[in-house]
Amino acid sequence: MSLARSHRSPSSAHPAPALVRRRLGAAFAALATGAVLAVVPGTAAPAATPGAGPAAGPGASQATWPVTDAHLPTPWTQEVTPDNALPEYPRPQLTRDRWENLNGLWEFAGAAEGEAPPFGETLAKEILVPYPTESELSGVDRHEDHMWYRRTVEVPDSWRSGGQRVVLNFGAVDHSATVWVNGQEVAHHEGGYGRFSADVTDALTASGPQEVLVGVTDRTDATWQPVGKQRNVPDHGIFYEGASGIWQTVWMEPVAASHATTLDMTTDVDTSTLTLTVEGSAAAAGRQVDVVVRASGGKDSSGGKDRAGTKDRAGTKGEAVARTAGTVGDAISVPVPRAHLWTPEDPYLYDLEVRVRDARGKVVDTVGSYFGMREIGIAPGADGRNRVTLNGEVVFLLSTLDQGYWPDGIYTAPTDEALAFDLEQHKELGFNTVRKHIKVEPDRWFYHADRLGLLVWQDMPAMKPGRPPVEAQERFERELHEMVDQSWTSVIGWVPFNEGWGEWSQEATGRIAREVKAQDPTRLVDAHSGVNCCDSLGDSGAGDVIDWHQYVGPAQPVPDAARASIDGEHGGFGLEVDGHMWFEDGHAYEMTPDAATLTRRYVENTEDVLTSAQQCGISGSIYTQITDVEHEVNGFFTYDRQVEKMDFGQVRAVNESIIEGADGSGAEPPVVDPGTPGLAGVHAWGFDEGAGTVAADGVGDADATLTGTTWADGVAGGALSFDGAGEADTGRTLVRTDGSYSVSAWARLDVADGGFQTVVSQDTGGNSAFFLQYSGQDQRWAMSFVGARALSPTKPEPGRWYHLTGVRDAATGELSLYVDGERVDALDVCTAPETQGPLVIGRGQYGGNEVDHLRGDVDDVRVFDRALTAEEVAQLAAG
Repeated sequence: MSLARSHRSPSSAHPAPALVRRRLGAAFAALATGAVLAVVPGTAAPAATPGAGPAAGPGASQATWPVTDAHLPTPWTQEVTPDNALPEYPRPQLTRDRWENLNGLWEFAGAAEGEAPPFGETLAKEILVPYPTESELSGVDRHEDHMWYRRTVEVPDSWRSGGQRVVLNFGAVDHSATVWVNGQEVAHHEGGYGRFSADVTDALTASGPQEVLVGVTDRTDATWQPVGKQRNVPDHGIFYEGASGIWQTVWMEPVAASHATTLDMTTDVDTSTLTLTVEGSAAAAGRQVDVVVRASGGKDSSGGKDRAGTKDRAGTKGEAVARTAGTVGDAISVPVPRAHLWTPEDPYLYDLEVRVRDARGKVVDTVGSYFGMREIGIAPGADGRNRVTLNGEVVFLLSTLDQGYWPDGIYTAPTDEALAFDLEQHKELGFNTVRKHIKVEPDRWFYHADRLGLLVWQDMPAMKPGRPPVEAQERFERELHEMVDQSWTSVIGWVPFNEGWGEWSQEATGRIAREVKAQDPTRLVDAHSGVNCCDSLGDSGAGDVIDWHQYVGPAQPVPDAARASIDGEHGGFGLEVDGHMWFEDGHAYEMTPDAATLTRRYVENTEDVLTSAQQCGISGSIYTQITDVEHEVNGFFTYDRQVEKMDFGQVRAVNESIIEGADGSGAEPPVVDPGTPGLAGVHAWGFDEGAGTVAADGVGDADATLTGTTWADGVAGGALSFDGAGEADTGRTLVRTDGSYSVSAWARLDVADGGFQTVVSQDTGGNSAFFLQYSGQDQRWAMSFVGARALSPTKPEPGRWYHLTGVRDAATGELSLYVDGERVDALDVCTAPETQGPLVIGRGQYGGNEVDHLRGDVDDVRVFDRALTAEEVAQLAAG
């Protein structure tokens, strides 16, 4: 989400729970009809009992479950107990029959940096794994920079016979984790989003309980580690609670010495093949692999239910459609005859069985998996512009921004049903895509996206805004490439950077995008989401898409010769729902008073998305957002998932119309008025009066009323001087901003600092339709729309006169800036915001407020009802 000028949120610590509760909202009532972490399986129950807790001891049972006093409970909060904490098999793409879930109660204690591991000691508290320490579901409900987890477990004798190995798996631990078994270090992992495993066989004792200790360090945004939206002190804005420690499932399993560790899968719909690489343990290197592909039955078009036993082009459910063999570590080409392609409308998944043989040819490891046959790409659409394609057909990626936060579990959904809920609602609302925003979810989230038929943009969790040191840069890249090493059918694109947060150079951003593409050439790379925004260092030119953010938008980047374009964030319409809010009040990019208005504004905004798709060629849009999150109240659902905030029927209808009509085939070229010839303009102010409170329009009849200005010497004759507060208001709309127009002026700055200063603009009641201005963010002259700026190459010198001309050409879609008669920059902005207010000299309008007042002088302002040519602008500047 954007940190643009429109987002100026106050800072606040998390309120006490009593302050979070809200009164029932009448306006909505009508619609509402490293430290060391030790993990030891418990001895109080047999090893086969999921969720077995730690042995009883001092400090046990301080917390109780289910949590009945959560300050913002979800529908699933009270379903969570130590006996059922996420019991599902956590790794759907590499399944085995035998495993032990280690979620449940563990011993827990905060730690001091450098503290010795507490081997054999009972820890003071208990925690419910895998919920972050800061969450209410964990039972701890606070942050620790350093912490210990401890538990014991019984390992069945059958798991250690015949040369088998015992592997301990962690879905994710935030951020740095060291694992010991019976006092022996077995694993160390850096990174809060990646899975890791350890072969603990050699650390096990011959019998009895085995102690697992895990030490975790997570300083969140006190360091440069990738944290996404996490903050130690949430900012009452777009940054939220931290989520430390074990936050995904922990489990163990027995495996053969020769066993598969990962399955790397890519599909080619043109050749109807699956390319499979089975990575394995050291003992499995070079061993034979048998591969079987089976039909899964698919889904019908009416209810999406499994067609068990039915026959389609892929075969009867369970029928083997392909068999082949290969070698561990080598790419295996697996034919998939008459392939049934995976799409959002028909998310067909094939079942996959992989068997690893030992040196004698005996099958010693069998794993289950699945895949979908699909291919994502870029190709020209009906209008000749580059567009995103799925299986060779143009597709519009209609998405929401999905933060993946929960009021009870923070980073961890309370149940698997809850984890799937947000994705299911995407489908109910008519979306076909989701942007997973600077967080990496557990494997089961991607499985749900695969089976439901949702395309996924996957962000890399960002570092905090700013320019990181070299060590942090290297860590970021390591964690990025770890994230990219996945094979989910639903994931169609990787997003390394968001709005410049943690970006350190434009060259590095381009290099990283190219390296990600080389690592995974089968998916798109969005080098920089919101490249036009905030901390961005500018467009590196790399990647497969151009991605702009604009609130409320939508953004309108135009494809170039090599890349498609998307609106990476827009919308953000808000509604407070009393009784269902994290804070006492909420914010959004545009607040609405009731559900009907919220729905209307969403529909209007989404219809603008269709215009952007047809006329500008964007291939996707991302609306902020699926649910409210903490202080943000711009979701389709409240943060607790208890209330639908819009009329979902209207939302679904407009969403489906966008996906159906957004391929550009229905676009018509704009009709452009030729305008008034000549260089006098249709309105002009020479500011030669030298006295008084009115500046005469020397061409038309729009005299400007002066407020807070003084007279000064100009380029020729007089000029008007501004001191950071005044304006010259014409009182009338003088420019049709939905067509072609030009605005020129001589301007001289008193100061050129980090503040915006507007020379000429035209009000809309919200944001100026255009700004001919000095951009303090860029420290350049600019011709701007909100979210888009054509910029001069150098910083202007205070005290020097410059001739500025901004040109909007509706025929070409360009927004151009000329400085001293030369075109210095141009953007293809395709469509333009309409205006509803007067042309004003000396200030702009943003968020309905008068802003960006000029500190300097203006002379010879002219307005044209057409796009001037380069030759005409040069004549203006010269004469």
